[in-house]
Amino acid sequence: MNRFMYKSLSQLKYLLAGLVFGVIFVKAEVISWFRIQEMFRLQSFHMYGVIGSAVLVGMLSVWLIKKFNIKTIQGETVTFQPKKFNRGQIYGGLIFGLGWAITGACPGPLFAQIGTGATVIVITLLSAIAGTWVYGKFREKLPH
Repeated sequence: MNRFMYKSLSQLKYLLAGLVFGVIFVKAEVISWFRIQEMFRLQSFHMYGVIGSAVLVGMLSVWLIKKFNIKTIQGETVTFQPKKFNRGQIYGGLIFGLGWAITGACPGPLFAQIGTGATVIVITLLSAIAGTWVYGKFREKLPH
């Protein structure tokens, strides 16, 4: 088996994980523009329940990793670095939320939305890429 074929097969697990993640997003309706609008209009608990569940799973996962000193698949120690709070996180969060409310799309489910045929979301994807590029370009000049 040539090197390219081996590398491609080793990456297959990521494709499969992404497909499963996308199907879960579709079935849970978290890619629905209407569900996202309901959330921002405070008309439904659905999205808050999904987000809250994800936060609880994340908290439990971090607690378990720390308590049992769980290592990565490669055997490396998982470390958590404390983060320093700054005002930019507030501004970034507001910009992120505004974009989410306007487009009905969050970076996580963008590909699932495109995969379901909502091809207009390609504009949102390109905008997210452009925003990331702009941030990277000016990161050193921004207050942190």
